[in-house]
Amino acid sequence: DIVRGRDLFLGNPEEQKQKDKLDKNLREMFGNVYREMKDKEGAKTRYKDTENYYELREDWWDANRETIWEAMTCNDNLRSSAYFRASCDGTQGPSVAQKQCRCDTKRGRGKGVKADKVNIVPTYFDYVPQFLR
Repeated sequence: DIVRGRDLFLGNPEEQKQKDKLDKNLREMFGNVYREMKDKEGAKTRYKDTENYYELREDWWDANRETIWEAMTCNDNLRSSAYFRASCDGTQGPSVAQKQCRCDTKRGRGKGVKADKVNIVPTYFDYVPQFLR
C-alpha cells in the first residue's frame, strides 16, 4: 500500500511526519524511474501523473510483487518474524500452510496451482481496500 501510494492509516502526528518523508522519497525514486523511461514508446500516454507517479507505482508493484513477497517470506534474516514464518517450512504457529510452500525450490516454483506446486504470493489482500481487510 505504501509503495502504491494507498496507505490509509493516519496514525499519530509523529508517524505522519515519517510517512510524509517516506512518500517524498518514493516520489523522488519513482520520478527518477519515470525520467529514465519517459521517452520509451507509450510511457508518456500511460504515465500522465507526473507528481505522485501512482500508475508507475502500480505497474512496478505488479511487476515485482512476487519477488518482494518471496524475499519477505523466505529470507533467513526474517526467520524469527512471527508475521512471515510458520509456513510449510516451519512446524509452529497458528498458520502452518502445509503443501503451500513458497520457499522450497524442489516444489516447482511458479508451475501451477496444485497443492504440491504452489509458489505464488501468500496473499492478494494488497488489492483489497484497507478498511475491508
